[in-house]
Amino acid sequence: MAAHSVSPLAPKKLPKLPPIAGARLATALSGMRYKGRDDLLMVEFAAGTTVAGVFTRSSMPGAPVDWCRKILPNGKARALVVNAGISNVFTGKAGQRAVKLTADGAAKTLGCKSAEVYLASTGVIGQILPAEKIVAKMPKMKKALSDDNWLAAAKAIMTTDTFPKLATARCKIDGKPVTINGFAKGSGMIAPDMATMLAFLVTDARLPADTLQALLKASNNQSFNCLTVDGDTSTSDTVLLFATGQAGNTPYTKATDRRLADFRRALTEVMAELAQLIARDGEGAQKLVTIEVTGAKNDASARVIARAIANSPLVKTAIAGGDANWGRIIMAVGKSAEPANRDKLVIKIGGKPVTRNGMVRPDHDEAYATKHFKGRDVQISVDVGVAKGTAKVWTCDLTHGYIDINADYRS
Repeated sequence: MAAHSVSPLAPKKLPKLPPIAGARLATALSGMRYKGRDDLLMVEFAAGTTVAGVFTRSSMPGAPVDWCRKILPNGKARALVVNAGISNVFTGKAGQRAVKLTADGAAKTLGCKSAEVYLASTGVIGQILPAEKIVAKMPKMKKALSDDNWLAAAKAIMTTDTFPKLATARCKIDGKPVTINGFAKGSGMIAPDMATMLAFLVTDARLPADTLQALLKASNNQSFNCLTVDGDTSTSDTVLLFATGQAGNTPYTKATDRRLADFRRALTEVMAELAQLIARDGEGAQKLVTIEVTGAKNDASARVIARAIANSPLVKTAIAGGDANWGRIIMAVGKSAEPANRDKLVIKIGGKPVTRNGMVRPDHDEAYATKHFKGRDVQISVDVGVAKGTAKVWTCDLTHGYIDINADYRS
């Protein structure tokens, strides 16, 4: 696979993620696909760690997704193993065997049950995963486990990503300090629900698995499910949230408990930051695009409209070319087939209104809109004039770089 330059939208500085009690990480190079970079990640969690997860809705899920779904009802986790380069998707019984070998190997190495080992794989579809290479590296990774390996972990799970994606936030539960760390990978095949996206979140909060699941699902709907790069949903999408319980807070059982409000805020903050970083690293991306829809029938309708705009090749190429062709936005709203009042529709580009009363405004500033589309951070808002539904979606422009990257993905 050819190397690609770092996205111009990459953050100037990567955050330093603090240690989290009860979590240690290590990486290694398996040699199964990449050269000169680690492609394996192993995380060890303290006894008593709870877990929550959300996964792809693709009807062609990979073997690791099947495995995680199977063990998730247990609600307990002691380890996470991730490989990059081969996705272990559409590999039949060989894929199932690779999953079992990997989980059993990690369980033996770390002294836990196989059903407490979570797995994720990302990369090329249809290739057999050489699990023996992963298992062979586990003793070395066990010796290298450290609570300070967050950046190495984010780098090890990258595929076509051009930069590692990390985020952290602090909050309080019962007045006790709580930390949430997160890292993710994703660059292409990105569309709700989620993306060709792996995201892993770790907190020292003490929370029951059912509560954690409700919290993760709610925050996912405000973050990763508001993300699209190319409209293609991956077979391997996985978001896992691990809670080591070391913060010592009261383990509240209701996700809506007001005493968890600060935790909910921090969790959504970390996940939204990671989602935007993925949009910033969209394959070939030169611009981050935020699309906000208001005035829809309901929030679900608003999201459909926002995604229709965000996924439109015509809209995305207009943004790439710096052509503020607002007519393409009108087209995308219409093709969504969601309720919208043509004569009340208001489009804004960069905060300035473009339309009024079913027509372009006489005072529309074409030069301003064009200049805005030529910038790195593009803001589009649309009020469809029906009711009070709202949604926000993050995406990127569509450039020749997207073709270049995907045309040689397997080479």
